Amino acid sequence: MEEIFTNHLTPQQIVIELDKYIIGQKEAKKNVAIALRNRWRRMNASEEMRKEIVPNNILMIGATGVGKTEIARRLAKLSDAPFTKVEASKFTEVGYVGRDVESMVRDLVQQSVNMVKKKKKEDVKDKAMEIVEDIILETLIPPVKQSNNQTGISFNLSNGQSEDDVELNNKTRERFREKLRNGELEQRKIDINIPQQATPNVGVIGGSPMDENSMMNIQEMISGMLPQNKKKRKVTIEEARKILLEEETSKLIDMDEVKEEAVWKAENLGIIFIDEIDKIARTNKGGGGGPDVSREGVQRDLLPIVEGSSVNTKFGVVHTDHILFIAAGAFHFSKPSDLIPELQGRFPIRVELEKLTKEDFYLILKTPRNSLTKQYEALFSTEGVELEFEDSALKDLAEIAFNVNAEIENIGARRLQTVISHLLNEFLYQMPENSPENKKITITSALVKEKLGDLVKDKDLSRYIL
Repeated sequence: MEEIFTNHLTPQQIVIELDKYIIGQKEAKKNVAIALRNRWRRMNASEEMRKEIVPNNILMIGATGVGKTEIARRLAKLSDAPFTKVEASKFTEVGYVGRDVESMVRDLVQQSVNMVKKKKKEDVKDKAMEIVEDIILETLIPPVKQSNNQTGISFNLSNGQSEDDVELNNKTRERFREKLRNGELEQRKIDINIPQQATPNVGVIGGSPMDENSMMNIQEMISGMLPQNKKKRKVTIEEARKILLEEETSKLIDMDEVKEEAVWKAENLGIIFIDEIDKIARTNKGGGGGPDVSREGVQRDLLPIVEGSSVNTKFGVVHTDHILFIAAGAFHFSKPSDLIPELQGRFPIRVELEKLTKEDFYLILKTPRNSLTKQYEALFSTEGVELEFEDSALKDLAEIAFNVNAEIENIGARRLQTVISHLLNEFLYQMPENSPENKKITITSALVKEKLGDLVKDKDLSRYIL
């Protein structure tokens, strides 16, 4: 299935793509770009060496809001790879109530299945639309019944039907087909049969959250044995097309092929982002009990997954040897060396992300394709209002966010969201009833100071609002 891997971007091209969405953090971008390109290099190595080449997992060290998660998420989108994010603090060692570490691999495979299934559905969409069109036409204009005999096709004349009836029926169907394609019948209501899957309620007394995946498998297996019931519903043709299209595309794709491709994709292209890994670092090296024992237990449960092991999922056995693991943590109260040595060794690439400056905040507001300013401009445009930010206003917003982070609590670029939200909420509330006459709002430096100046000066108030 090597042909599935189609990403041929060079490391420098990958960094250029990441620069469109993420400001700064050159060292982190460089390392993830190399890791992504190494996957292409591995797939082009000899089959014998391909099995031996393992990914260099990455440990990102940096405060919240500096871009750790966004780098990993954008990397997955660039490579069209299944991606899942988990928080290490949500795991507990085996035997304690909580999520088990293998669940992150199951989540990854589920994401992979969803991705492959979506692509397969797109491939058969045109064929499915033709089938749906025929189903809707048969509902609107039932075809004239025909029967076969030894001389060829003859028409069922017992109901008073003739060849002229058949010809008229066909002409009517073609006229309605044209109307359907032109969207003239979208609001007309028809009766369609919708299959309803009977889902049994299966439970286990005293089951823990770790039984969740097993329960889902049992429910899926039993529901697959039960007959499907069909329910008649009266819906518009527009709604019927959506419902029937989903049903027909599902019939046209081979789920065994989907599962096989999805497992391959998860094993060879999958990226698992483990956030808050510093929360499971053992800070009490002197021994003793307490929470540090449980933290080390989570690390030991995590180790075989990162090292490479086989995990049972409802789509089959998944090998984690070539999954790329990217871990991240602030490490305010601990340091990477507080992790157990075996786990440290499985994250050989360590990158310390830089703290964001005022200039970074300004560029974050102005440059990325998905910047907050562009998002709000899109929101305002839905109300017919043009939103514009003056450059001086962006600099003031950046300075306010930076200063609030320095004086209250540093939450990185996320502080920009709270600041801009407080600035624009009144406008969002008043639209569309009190939209400006010229349908344009310009955010100036004076407006920023008017709305946020007093709030920033009052440290006690800004502590709760910003």
